[in-house]
Amino acid sequence: MILMAKGTPSFGKRQGKTHVLCRRCGRHSYHATDGVCSACGFGKSAKLKKAKWQWKTVTRDKRTK
Repeated sequence: MILMAKGTPSFGKRQGKTHVLCRRCGRHSYHATDGVCSACGFGKSAKLKKAKWQWKTVTRDKRTK
């Protein structure tokens, strides 16, 4: 009987990039395949997705990740 594990053995198979840098907010929250930023809502609406607790200052160095 083989048990399918959801934990540590499965995490070794996760190799693709889901999120990349967003053009609008600069955060690493833009979903590459869906085309939507989870931080600012770019790609979903023209309005900025925000809540009072959500935004902090983004300090991003000039290197590409």
